Amino acid sequence: MTDIVLLDGGMGQELIHRAGDNPTPLWSTQVMIDHPGMVAAVHADYAAAGATVHTTNTYAILRDRLKGTPLEPEFEALHAAALIEAAGVGVTAGSLGPLGASYRPDLMPAHDTAVAIYREVAHQLAPYVDLLICETVASVAHARAVLDAAASTGKPVWLALTVQDDDGTRLRSGELVSEVLPHVGQAAALLANCSSPEAISTAIKELAKGGLPFGGYANGFVKISDGFLTDKPTVDALTAREDLNPAAYAGFAMDWIAQGATIVGGCCEVGPAHIAELAQRIRAANHTIVEP
Repeated sequence: MTDIVLLDGGMGQELIHRAGDNPTPLWSTQVMIDHPGMVAAVHADYAAAGATVHTTNTYAILRDRLKGTPLEPEFEALHAAALIEAAGVGVTAGSLGPLGASYRPDLMPAHDTAVAIYREVAHQLAPYVDLLICETVASVAHARAVLDAAASTGKPVWLALTVQDDDGTRLRSGELVSEVLPHVGQAAALLANCSSPEAISTAIKELAKGGLPFGGYANGFVKISDGFLTDKPTVDALTAREDLNPAAYAGFAMDWIAQGATIVGGCCEVGPAHIAELAQRIRAANHTIVEP
């Protein structure tokens, strides 16, 4: 029926759960250092579940996140470590996370500054990955800057927008999703991520108007709490939903496919069991899971 690209699920929260350590503001970066090999094990589990695209553990490896920590001098080494952990797993997507903090469009630097910061990260990743994925993009300014930077590598670039959990037509900035569409000419795919699955079901309708392959990968948080919207937050300020088991999550993703999505997967709190269930549901509907 339809060719579907199946992304993996969340990396950071999966690492936190497996490590059992108290979360730090460095999140998945800290776990990667404290538990060598764990990132590779997560990648392998997503591959076994059926994922055909594997996102590198580089979301939080940004100079502003590392500033003032013992890992501040290790920017290049941390990228190298994440890329080694992903080596050989299949099609890889180099992750570029938000500057400052997730869900904080107010922290976005001026355009030229942001482009320069992102260009450094993109060029760290590009020689070793198949595509770049710009994740949790919360504003039009964020989209413009990260696309300008990532496109300079010559790699395919996927843009993933985060939308308001109570209104999937709006970015976290309050701007309409439709306001991004005039600026996506450098993108190869348009996604919604790290938002509730209900909100992504709404956002998908807007993404379908972008003229690009589109899809979504939701998180499993109850809400983005006020406690997380602070400087250097830790993920223990967030609570996982209890109603989003693999079958429930797959139901949402299959709805996105019914709306025309051809790229689906999972974000925070969506693990290998969710991706395995989704793979089974995709095949049962006579779709084919493919690489991009």
